[in-house]
Amino acid sequence: MSDSLVIIPTYNEKENIERILRKIFSLEKVFDVLIVEDNSPDGTAAIVRSLMKEFPDRLFMEERKGKLGLGTAYIHGFKWGLKRGYNFLFEMDADFSHNPDDLLRLYDTTRNHGGDLVIGSRYITGVNVVNWPIGRVLMSYYASSYVRLVTRMKVRDTTAGFKCYRSEVLRAIDLDRIRFMGYAFQIEMKFTTWKLGFNIVEIPIIFTDRTLGTSKMSRGIFKEAIMGVIKLKWNSLFRNYERLNA
Repeated sequence: MSDSLVIIPTYNEKENIERILRKIFSLEKVFDVLIVEDNSPDGTAAIVRSLMKEFPDRLFMEERKGKLGLGTAYIHGFKWGLKRGYNFLFEMDADFSHNPDDLLRLYDTTRNHGGDLVIGSRYITGVNVVNWPIGRVLMSYYASSYVRLVTRMKVRDTTAGFKCYRSEVLRAIDLDRIRFMGYAFQIEMKFTTWKLGFNIVEIPIIFTDRTLGTSKMSRGIFKEAIMGVIKLKWNSLFRNYERLNA
């Protein structure tokens, strides 16, 4: 068993899932992978099941009954990984927008350079996004600026979804109180980590938009993020943030 678990939520990722898994398993460091599969009608789960025979001690899958949201997928994965004793837990997309080679840099920064939560950041050294239309780049960039303004977090890429947590961070967070599902989930997790006093580090990555499969981004997800930030900040004024298991 590795000390590191990469959690990848999937819904209709048959074009990408085998390639991304084989790439992760080819890295010089051993990473285990948990697929949180939301009943994809395109056969994603069948592909994963076939690969589990090839990588029986490194690839795992939790199948859910429907499309239940990004946030609940990651929380399911966090709880699964913590129960099994992983020290480093990663969030990663299945579509190669996150370069698997960068897992090594996230791991090194978390393990050896003081990061409690390490973020693969698109905006820490300018704007490092490939294949996005300019409108979406601006929307994402200024959304992060808006989150910083409201929350006062010193994080450049507040909606980033490529991250590594020390297990101590996730054990300290009351995961059952995390409410948001889409990009707002990513913001809420960072905000909670920050409020609990953990060290958040950003390292630069190049984010490349998917070339295969269909994006899961929607107006509803974006609206949840915009409105959710205000709710998150308001609720924080009446909440005492304390670490669990302290």
